[in-house]
Amino acid sequence: MKRFIVLVIEILICFLLQTTVFQWIALAHVTPNLLLILTVATGLMRGRTEGLAVGFASGLLIDFCYGNVLGLFALIYMIIGYLNGYSHRIFVKDDLTIPILLVGVSQFVYFFLYYVFEFLLKGKLNILFYLVRIGLPGIIYTVVVSIVLYKLLNIINIRLDRKVEEEVT
Repeated sequence: MKRFIVLVIEILICFLLQTTVFQWIALAHVTPNLLLILTVATGLMRGRTEGLAVGFASGLLIDFCYGNVLGLFALIYMIIGYLNGYSHRIFVKDDLTIPILLVGVSQFVYFFLYYVFEFLLKGKLNILFYLVRIGLPGIIYTVVVSIVLYKLLNIINIRLDRKVEEEVT
């Protein structure tokens, strides 16, 4: 139950920071995707099921507030959370290489799926323009922010695991 409450709080905090504070410090008109970082971190640390659930909740929150089609962001985040859950078996608590790599790849998958559903299906075929203007700055900014945010999420996860172990013994 504690983990569920902590996940809900993490989702709300990341959403609020992404939509308020980071709007003021946007670089090249791009903000870091904190909910994507949270989804990747949860999938990596907790597995496919929790990654899928956090991805669904994060995407649905964005859909309710900013989406044109209800469920598009939920679907994209669910796919990302589920796929990152496969990396749970190679999760090393102190290593930052795999999480940073997964965040970069996930941000590219997010950009590509968003491009397909929002631009390509509307006949806007210039993917290189969108990649240079939106995709690459978003990937770089999200990866840089993920270094700090992932460390914080990892510390929270370790403390929750310790609490569960203490309660069991």
